Amino acid sequence: MANHKIEIRRRNVEKILLSAEKVFAEKGYGGTSMGDIAEEVELPRSNLHYYFNTKDDLYRAVLLDLLEVWKQDALCFEMYDDPRVVLSTYIRAKMNHSRSRPHGSKVWADEIIHGAPMLGASLDDSLYSWAKMKEAKIRQWIEDKRILAVEPSALLYMIWASTQHYADFSHQVAILNDHQALSELQFERAVQTVTSVILRGIGLEP
Repeated sequence: MANHKIEIRRRNVEKILLSAEKVFAEKGYGGTSMGDIAEEVELPRSNLHYYFNTKDDLYRAVLLDLLEVWKQDALCFEMYDDPRVVLSTYIRAKMNHSRSRPHGSKVWADEIIHGAPMLGASLDDSLYSWAKMKEAKIRQWIEDKRILAVEPSALLYMIWASTQHYADFSHQVAILNDHQALSELQFERAVQTVTSVILRGIGLEP
C-alpha cells in the first residue's frame, strides 16, 4: 500500500513538473501563476500546493529536474571509454531531449541568461563538479592522443549549443523549414550532421 502511494506521488510530481515546464516556457517566470499551472496540469490549485508550497519551489524543482535529466544523458561518459561512442551517444541523447522536452530547455536558458536568480549558488554545487568530470575525461583522451587537442570546456559548450538550438530556437527552425516542425527523417539527419561535424572536428570519423 505504501509503495502504491509513493508511485502515485511520483507520477503526480512528474506530471506537474512537465506541465510547469510548458507554462514557464510560454509565459516566463514572472507571467506565470500557480493557477496557470494548476489549469495546465488539470488539478485543483489546492492539490498543486500540496506538492509545492510556492511558485518559487516549483520553479526550482523544474530546473533541478532538468539538470538531473541532462546528467542522465551524460552517463555515457562513465559507461564507455571510446570517445566516438561517448560523444555520439551524448549528442543523440541531448538532441532527443531537445525534441521531447523543448519547453524545459527554454526555461533553463531563460534562468541562465538572467544570471540564475533562482538557482543562485546552488548551481555551482550541482553543475561545476559534474562538468569538470566531463572535461577531465576529454582531457585524458587528448593526452592519450585519441582525439585532437581541443579545449575541453569549449567542446562541451559546442555540443550544448548545437543540440539545445533545436529546442531553444524551435520556432526559427520551423520557419526555415517552410513553417513546419522537422519530420522524423529531417531530425535524424540533423542528429547525424551535428554528430559528424563535432566528431570530425576532433579528428574522428563518425
